Amino acid sequence: MAPISDNLRGALFMVTAMCAYTVNDAFMKSLAETIPLFQAIFWRGIGAILCLTLLCRILGQLRFDLTRRDLRLVMVRTCAEMGGTFFFLTALLHLPLANVSAILQALPLAVSLAAAVFLGEALGWRRLTAIIIGFVGVVLIIQPGGADFSIFSLYALAAVACVTLRDLVVRRMSRDVPSVFVALTAAIGVTALGAVGSIFSPWESFTATSAAQLAGATGFLIIGYIASVGAMRAGDIAFIAPFRYTSLLVALILGVVVFGEWPNTLALTGAGIVVATGLFTLYRETRLKVIRPAVPDRVR
Repeated sequence: MAPISDNLRGALFMVTAMCAYTVNDAFMKSLAETIPLFQAIFWRGIGAILCLTLLCRILGQLRFDLTRRDLRLVMVRTCAEMGGTFFFLTALLHLPLANVSAILQALPLAVSLAAAVFLGEALGWRRLTAIIIGFVGVVLIIQPGGADFSIFSLYALAAVACVTLRDLVVRRMSRDVPSVFVALTAAIGVTALGAVGSIFSPWESFTATSAAQLAGATGFLIIGYIASVGAMRAGDIAFIAPFRYTSLLVALILGVVVFGEWPNTLALTGAGIVVATGLFTLYRETRLKVIRPAVPDRVR
């Protein structure tokens, strides 16, 4: 049996990561029925910190000798991670899982546009056209003014803005900054957010069911982190990146099976447009060789 290529290995890691993150989202959405959001974020974060600290030690990435510039960038990224987590999970508690996931798929489009505006990166007319069409798809998902519109759709957009800032900051970091260490600082920041937020909300006791849901969320989040690291360390990122759209398919399936949710026709059409334009944008970036290595996905 021939060994699998690095690209295929990286793609498998990315698919695993996206599936794990989306299952984690489903657990968090279910958990919110009995446990306050901030309390859930706090306890889940404790598990993530323990795992990422161990992973940093194993990979030799637990470093505190970064330059001041890189430390500032790590802190800014952590703040963006905290904002993205709050907005994403708040939207997730009030909207169908597939809708929130579909809006988040606009991230490659948002990052490309923001990089052109704020970092002066090249943006040709083809990618600009794809970005505009992609944002039309986002409007179809959100449906402002429609019966299905909710203020929490704007929370999902705010999450995209925060994660876009996070990714722009990563592009400014030097290559000496360890990726898992960055993820660990983000986990610490998000856990602190949960701790502070939980002060202002009542704490609920865990039942056997809610404890199992929390364990599931933590476990799948950790799997997502490990698989994300594997994806970034194997193969060509240009080949691997499109497999992140696996999360939307998984979100559609979980939305129907677990929550009995099915997006309406406009939302599904918008999701298809966002994915198609995102894939085209990734393809053009591959051709222009502007895709850069990324750190593991956010603490969600």
